[in-house]
Amino acid sequence: MEITNEKHGNPRRNFLGKLAAGAAAVGIATLPNPVKAMSLTGTAFKNAADPEAWLARIKGKHKIVFDTTGPHEIFPFAWPKVFLMTNGADAKDCTAVVILRHNAIGYALGNDIWAKYKLGEVFKINDPKTSAPSVRNTFWQPKPGDYSVPGIGNVDIGINNLLDDGVLFCACDVALTVYSAVLAGSMNMNAADVKKEWLAGLIPGIQVVPSGVWAVGRTQEHGCTYCFVGE
Repeated sequence: MEITNEKHGNPRRNFLGKLAAGAAAVGIATLPNPVKAMSLTGTAFKNAADPEAWLARIKGKHKIVFDTTGPHEIFPFAWPKVFLMTNGADAKDCTAVVILRHNAIGYALGNDIWAKYKLGEVFKINDPKTSAPSVRNTFWQPKPGDYSVPGIGNVDIGINNLLDDGVLFCACDVALTVYSAVLAGSMNMNAADVKKEWLAGLIPGIQVVPSGVWAVGRTQEHGCTYCFVGE
C-alpha cells in the first residue's frame, strides 16, 4: 500500500506555488504558469556580467550586505549611506552591498518600466511628491527635496548617488522572472518578451544575480556582515 503525505510533496512546486501566492498578495494576477516562467530564469546572464566576478568587487576592511525584500520606506538606501558616512574610514576600506529581491525588485528598474507596468500600484509605493502610486522609481535620480531626514536635511540617497559612492547593487533574477511573468499574464503579453524588456530597463550598474538568496549567501562568504532591511 502506498502512503502519501501532502506535506512532503514536490519541493519545487511548493516553492513556486508560494511565489505565485506572494505575487497575488501584492494585488496582481496570479502567475499563469509558474513552472514555465521559471524556465526563463538564466536568460539574464547571456549578456550580463558574470555574477561570480562581480563578487570580487567586495573589498576592504568594513563590508556589509543589506538584504532588501520589500520597499521598507527609505531604509534600503538610507542605511548604506549611513554606513559609509559613519565608518570614519577611507572609501576604499568600505564595501556596502544592497540586494534587491522579492517585493523590492522594482527598485532595480528604470522609470519607463515603472510607468508602463504601474509598479507603484503593484508594490504599494507612493511618490513622495504626489502621495499617489508612483509612476517613477523615486530612488533613481530622485528630484531635489524628495528625501529629507530630521536633523540632517536633504540627503543624497538616490541609487545613482550610492553607485557613485561605490555601493554595489544586485537584482534577483528569480524575482525578475516571476514578477515580469505575473504582469505579462495580467496584461495578456508574452512573458519572455516582458522579461526581456525588464532586463533592458534595468538601471545601469545593477548586477543581475541568479537569486537574491544566492547573493545573501555569497556576499557573506566574501566577508560581508548581514543586515536585514526593515523597520
